[in-house]
Amino acid sequence: MVSEDIERLIALLAKLPGLGPRSARRATLSLIKRKETLMQPLAKAMADAAEATKTCSICGNLDTRDPCKLCSDPRRDPTIICVVEDVADLWALERTSAFRGRYHVLGGSLSALDGINPEDLKIPELIVRAQAETVKEIILATNATVDGQTTAHYIADKLEELGVTVSGLAHGVPVGGELDYLDDGTLSAALKARGPV
Repeated sequence: MVSEDIERLIALLAKLPGLGPRSARRATLSLIKRKETLMQPLAKAMADAAEATKTCSICGNLDTRDPCKLCSDPRRDPTIICVVEDVADLWALERTSAFRGRYHVLGGSLSALDGINPEDLKIPELIVRAQAETVKEIILATNATVDGQTTAHYIADKLEELGVTVSGLAHGVPVGGELDYLDDGTLSAALKARGPV
């Protein structure tokens, strides 16, 4: 029905999160129809990003420079490090503009089923960073999954002897959430983490 080059583009787009074969076909058709205004600039932007993107040697963020923009920013608080599983988590926290400290990307979470052990993650690098005199608090912002919480407990145990404050994100009722729409785990966490009003 279509050429091999177009089928290859559809197949590659279908591998992106949130795009299946149908969405990939629609996206491909849209790109082809707007070749000069969309497809060619997109191809150039992708090539430029592929060539320029680096992993920050300090925190593990993705940027076009090393150290990254966040680690280089003197306005950020070096006494607080927020630990996340993945760069996507870092970017999500940054979108809120609520955190002005530094980050540490683990590169995943501990998982016995997937064979991911502590040495497979950037936990030793975190321990080294936590030993710096300037670091006062480590925020464990791992996902609220079994693997994420296992990872947080493991790291908390490793950091216990260093004398830094270790905290975690609050879990519970989201802003604007209605109780009858929440799952049992979220409601249980919210009740356990209750505080004064």
